Amino acid sequence: MTTDTHFYEPAKGHGLAHDPFNALVAPRPIGWISTRDADGILNLAPYSFFNAFNYIPPIIGFSSIGYKDTLRNVEATGEFCWNLVSQPLAEAMNETCAMVDPSVDEFALAGLTPAKPRVISVPYVQESPVAFECRVTQIIQLQGVDGRKADTWLTLGEVVGVHIDNQYLKNGVYDTAAAQPVMRSGGPADYFTFGEEQRFRMFRPK
Repeated sequence: MTTDTHFYEPAKGHGLAHDPFNALVAPRPIGWISTRDADGILNLAPYSFFNAFNYIPPIIGFSSIGYKDTLRNVEATGEFCWNLVSQPLAEAMNETCAMVDPSVDEFALAGLTPAKPRVISVPYVQESPVAFECRVTQIIQLQGVDGRKADTWLTLGEVVGVHIDNQYLKNGVYDTAAAQPVMRSGGPADYFTFGEEQRFRMFRPK
């Protein structure tokens, strides 16, 4: 890093044309989360704050800014699915961003197929190359150093079922690049994907 840097304290404002935080922590995998409410109505929504947090047991999490339908559903049922957004599914994922009434089924809205789960009751996206069936382990309302609660909730879930399209398994190894995952970046509309040409390898020191 050069000595010519832009420094700011977030609480005092960034002083730029657009808040850079999301662009700095990027690209980020997309939490394309499917849920169902207590009456069985399906919901599908993307979350840009998402990642994996543990191996054994496998735990993933997504953060909802605002108390949205997805959060309401996971609290009611204790279940959700994560669906991988591949490049061919990018437009469909974007359709599920729409602010619609809770009675609207985003699977139908985006022309996607609800696939029958094996372990839980929430369907996953049939067209997605990878899907995780999850059971909620924790829902945590985030807070600042001053103890003030944020209007944001982190949902953590244990992965209890994994679906992988066999065409992306090569000699028993999942080919991440071949699935063309889509990732969120900064700015109002920036996304990334990658292919084989971007791959490089480094092995841990012994």
